[in-house]
Amino acid sequence: MSAQEPIAQSRVSLTPGGSRGLVLDLIRSYGPISRVELATRTGLTQATLSGVARALLADGLVAEAGRAQSTGGKPRTNLQLVSGARFAVGVQLGSESNSFVAVDLAGSVVGRMRTVGVSASTPADALRDIGETILALLSGVDVDPSKVVGVGLVAPGPIDVDGGTFLGAPQLKGWKNVPARERLAEAVGIPVILDNDASAAALGDFWSGDLPDVHAHATIYMGQGIGAGLLLNGTVLRGASSNSGELGQTILDTSGGRLCTLQELAAPLAVVQNALTRVYVDERYGLTESDPVGGFRRLAVGAARGDKEAAALLQGSADYLAIAVTNLAAILDLDSVSLAGPAFADAGDIYVHAITDRLRRQFFARDRHAVRVRMSSQVSDAAAVGGAALVLQTLLAPRTFTVGR
Repeated sequence: MSAQEPIAQSRVSLTPGGSRGLVLDLIRSYGPISRVELATRTGLTQATLSGVARALLADGLVAEAGRAQSTGGKPRTNLQLVSGARFAVGVQLGSESNSFVAVDLAGSVVGRMRTVGVSASTPADALRDIGETILALLSGVDVDPSKVVGVGLVAPGPIDVDGGTFLGAPQLKGWKNVPARERLAEAVGIPVILDNDASAAALGDFWSGDLPDVHAHATIYMGQGIGAGLLLNGTVLRGASSNSGELGQTILDTSGGRLCTLQELAAPLAVVQNALTRVYVDERYGLTESDPVGGFRRLAVGAARGDKEAAALLQGSADYLAIAVTNLAAILDLDSVSLAGPAFADAGDIYVHAITDRLRRQFFARDRHAVRVRMSSQVSDAAAVGGAALVLQTLLAPRTFTVGR
């Protein structure tokens, strides 16, 4: 199948959006729900809604689910989502490890896999292996590939989302100008969407229902680098080229007056490099610059077990990140922040406390509202789950960010 074909005729699909997407998303979010309530929530006429409902029933995406309690007239028939009608796959591509998830139409994870990352492979070999792993994952959870509407492949930026190309993230050596969308689609025979890992993680938080009543949210994603996925009322804020949220590239002034990026001060490599200057810490944890995330996680485990030196190293990173997040919160008037990514899996509490404390003391609008800080419900696999959610949202209920007057 050509990578340029959105969905082959023999492959099932969801919907391009519009009335169908709106109704289906409401059934997913609030079902079982009656047609009358759907009409009230959507503003669609009863005739239009009845036509949409019949089409969704015929496609097997929804099913009737008993009757609502009568309010005096004929009892209303409820509609609910058929979660197993369609599936999506999310893949988080990384230098040390790749994460794979399969999710159903409701967004529930039905299967997971993790493989060695792409650092030792050429892009062509890695994408072929990723395609084989996707098919193995689907086979392992007994999902027919023809029911999979797409694959969401996510990685650190910069990315050309429209062209489906990785432009060369510092963490992915040899991946400059790689047409990953086309190559993976050819390898797996399923349509592919590309996105930034932090944006995907934020969308995954929203899609999974973790962000009720949230207006302005940032998911801080830390693997080897540091990014921020930004959501305004459930819509990803992408910027001019879909490369917004590169929090690691923001400039901070250190106590010595030297301007550094947040990446240089707080990312796992920075923590490991700092630890390497302390011989006793280096020897205790076997640290190397070639494995910053692994070394960082060992330090995090040590800190959790009471190692004061390891805890101090992580606290320094957390304090710098807290400054950057407070700046971001002031710019976007955030009311919610979540932390995701493998670097937070063992050290999340230190970062949650540091960011919460900084926001409580210095957030510009703190007298108007607080900013809730929490761990993502899918800490290590958040980007992969978000990649699958991206597929479902793109095909199910597309959202476009607009600025109103």
